[in-house]
Amino acid sequence: MKCDRPQSSGISYFEKNLSLWVILCMVFGILLGRYLPEVPDFLRTLEYANVSIPIAVLIWLMIYPMMMKVDFASIKDVSRQPQGLYLTWVVNWLIKPFSMFGICALFFFVIFRSFMTEELARQYLAGAVLLGAAPCTAMVFVWSHLTKGNPAYTVVQVATNNLILLVAFTPIVGILLGISGISIPWDTLFVWLCCL
Repeated sequence: MKCDRPQSSGISYFEKNLSLWVILCMVFGILLGRYLPEVPDFLRTLEYANVSIPIAVLIWLMIYPMMMKVDFASIKDVSRQPQGLYLTWVVNWLIKPFSMFGICALFFFVIFRSFMTEELARQYLAGAVLLGAAPCTAMVFVWSHLTKGNPAYTVVQVATNNLILLVAFTPIVGILLGISGISIPWDTLFVWLCCL
């Protein structure tokens, strides 16, 4: 689908160095946790059902600028090229959650078995399953913006994925965590689902 918004000469300095900013933020977070532990302790108090409210708010702030660039009248044209939607649905719901589960189980329970306890491996696997079963809405907008993708097409991809998410996320997570003997509170799954 052709992109209707004007093409700029290139990506900005900030966008070009996105990996560097992510690494710096990770380093900053590690140092903050190590030398000012009261900050993460305070942030942990701002959780509901084990889901961080500040992170949920920041994710929506990240999405908002991209949403403002969407020409909602052009959304009707997306149906002319549905192949991208079909591919997204198949990868997100029939391949990604199960392949992520398999890869993580292989690494945590086989390859790195001698480096961690079984309980820690189960916790890592649970986190991987939660991430693997949920398409990252915020990053879809970010990557679409960085690659000068069509904002209207991106909105439809995200919207349809979120509709599927409402029905598919909890059963997929329940099945995959059940296979590995991990229990997770249903209120955590529900809140996690609402934040995606």
